[in-house]
Amino acid sequence: MSLALAGKTVALAEGRQLEELKALLEKEGAIPFCCPLLSILDSPDAEPVNAWIDELIAGKLDVVILLTGEGLRRLMGFAQRADNREAVIAALGKTRIITRGPKPVQALKEVGLKPARVATAPTTSGVINCLQEEDLAGKTVGVQLYSEANVPLQDFLTQARAIVRPVQPYVYAPSADADRVVDLIHRTASGAIDVLVFTSSPQIERIYEVAAERQLDAVWRQGLHRVKIASVGPVVTETLRNKGVNVDIQPEQGFQMKNLVVHIGRAIAKG
Repeated sequence: MSLALAGKTVALAEGRQLEELKALLEKEGAIPFCCPLLSILDSPDAEPVNAWIDELIAGKLDVVILLTGEGLRRLMGFAQRADNREAVIAALGKTRIITRGPKPVQALKEVGLKPARVATAPTTSGVINCLQEEDLAGKTVGVQLYSEANVPLQDFLTQARAIVRPVQPYVYAPSADADRVVDLIHRTASGAIDVLVFTSSPQIERIYEVAAERQLDAVWRQGLHRVKIASVGPVVTETLRNKGVNVDIQPEQGFQMKNLVVHIGRAIAKG
């Protein structure tokens, strides 16, 4: 029986779960080409993160919105260093938790908790739709961000007369140097890459940033026409489509690495 991805070169922009994704692809016969575009670091300013955690422990947050699993794990890391881990878990257990999708659900499970509600679609719009059924007036809502702001979500909460308490426990930093990103762009344009996998929106921004800096926009566009683009889920897909990129592969649900590899194999089998 032939493997689904035998001999196909799959470029990975993933950093966090690179080894897991690489192993899954190799199991299907693929040749992974690894170019992690970003690394994830704790927020360089610990003070606002610790202040947010103190509010949580003090019972001042009525609702907590978790947008990413990484966000909760990073918060737990800050709590651990302040010797507050158990206090944070206890506080979260008393707080109404709403998650954007399955990844924060998994992170909650790791500390023995579960959310009150999970957004039907793992997107900001999905979270907002979920929140429309909540009475938020006068309530203090803690929002775990993965960038400096989430304007649509924060505007919705303000309009719902909630008191918004955002926290950003981690930041993205360039991982691959620009020359490695340039190499990936040229490989894609030459047809050496069969599938290019994106697992977060900042990865996309990074490659476009380097393409612009090195005046390789036309080369990058050429590559996009020669390669199949795989997205881990709807947030990444939306970012790509906003840039005019056609997304060939995206799981409809179960936005995990294993499911993504299954869908890549199916797309390749269909030609």
